[in-house]
Amino acid sequence: MATEWKLFADLAERAGDKHVTVDADAGDTVGDALEQLVAGRPDLEARVLEDGDLRSQINVLRNGTNVLVEEEGLETVLEEGDELALFPPVSGG
Repeated sequence: MATEWKLFADLAERAGDKHVTVDADAGDTVGDALEQLVAGRPDLEARVLEDGDLRSQINVLRNGTNVLVEEEGLETVLEEGDELALFPPVSGG
């Protein structure tokens, strides 16, 4: 099974695409899929991770739900057909 990430704003620029497919299966975690996403993409990894941990301002969504707030964070288990999204910090006023 493949899992697709949707990337927004500068994260898409750093990854080189707005849509990145990774080899993550049902039963893998969001963290597993994130590791695959940043593997080989040092610019993206530096923007998303700090000392191997997700930067606090980065938002990770699974099927439109923020996994860091409403689910099990990066330990959230993937199900077939899940869609993942990565957002940089949102600012504005």
